[in-house]
Amino acid sequence: MVIESVDLVVAALAAGAAAGVTDTASAAVKDAYQGLKSLTRRALRRGGVAEEPTDPEELKAALTAAGAGSDVELVAAAREVLALADPEGAAKYRVDVHDNQGVQVGDGNTMTLNFGDK
Repeated sequence: MVIESVDLVVAALAAGAAAGVTDTASAAVKDAYQGLKSLTRRALRRGGVAEEPTDPEELKAALTAAGAGSDVELVAAAREVLALADPEGAAKYRVDVHDNQGVQVGDGNTMTLNFGDK
C-alpha cells in the first residue's frame, strides 16, 4: 500500500537523522541515510516540491502526492536505513497483509470493528 510505504520512508528519515547526529553512528548508516535523502529529494522534485518539508505530516503528504510510495528504490533505501539504524526494531516496520479486514499497524492503536450486516 502506498501510504504504508510513505510512512516507512518518513520513519526511516527520522531514524537516519537521529542516528546520524551521534558519534557512534557507523559510516554505513550515514551513507545509507544520505542515499535515502537523495532519493527522497528526487521523488519530491518529481512531485513538484522544490524543498523538503520539515514537518513530518507535510513531508508525508508531499511524498504521497508525488507517488513516492510506489518508488521501489526509495522504499528499499528506507528499509536499509531502518535496518542499519535500528537493527532490533527494523522488523517492526515490515508488514505484509493481504485480503484481511480490521488490520492495524503501529503502536498504541485502538479500534472498534463491526463485521457483517446489522
